[in-house]
Amino acid sequence: MKRSKGLFIIGTDTDVGKTYLSALLVKALHQEGYEAAYYKGAMSGNQRDTQGKLIPGDAVMVQQVSGISQKLDEMCPYVYEPPVSPHLAARLTRYPIEMEQIQRGYQAVSRRWDYVTMEGAGGVLCPLKDTPLLLQAQLIQESGLPCVLVAHAGLGTINQVGLTGFYLNQHQIPWKGIILNRFQPDNEMHQDNKRLCEIITGRPVLACVSEGAEEFPLPVDQVLEWYEEGSWI
Repeated sequence: MKRSKGLFIIGTDTDVGKTYLSALLVKALHQEGYEAAYYKGAMSGNQRDTQGKLIPGDAVMVQQVSGISQKLDEMCPYVYEPPVSPHLAARLTRYPIEMEQIQRGYQAVSRRWDYVTMEGAGGVLCPLKDTPLLLQAQLIQESGLPCVLVAHAGLGTINQVGLTGFYLNQHQIPWKGIILNRFQPDNEMHQDNKRLCEIITGRPVLACVSEGAEEFPLPVDQVLEWYEEGSWI
């Protein structure tokens, strides 16, 4: 049986660029000839096509940016229309999120592809279900996959990265380091944020990605070191 390797992409908040960075990572692997795939447990805020079918927007973006042949239907088991937190979208549509279904979907993807980039929804404490409570952090722990934390490079990121890093460390969730998105090399604040994020968390800034970058800024052999086998496999 195929033993794929995975990486969990998490963020300090929503809209920090998790999907964008996931797409660039998948693209980098795919372009080097690796069997690369994308997976996300739940997506909310999606739109419908002309036939009324919900389209997983994040999955479409990854597919288009990376050029992978993976089918959209296998990228995400829970796709919601309301632009709210997944737990509320699930309640509004009466389609509750179950950990087992997310696990089965990941296992199916991991049997077909060598490297799976799994993206989280929102921040680490984003609720996927409220009765009983299921947080994004629990999903990460259950997966057994290592994490990379995506954060914006600008004002406020030191606090957001520091708090998220503290939570990950306190709950013994393995994480490789930080990717700073929308990074401006000539911006003194961005450079200082990079330095302080490393000092406060004790983790390295693995990569700095500029606004609108079309390629991931590191060689693929470095990226491959982040991916590991998870307990779900």
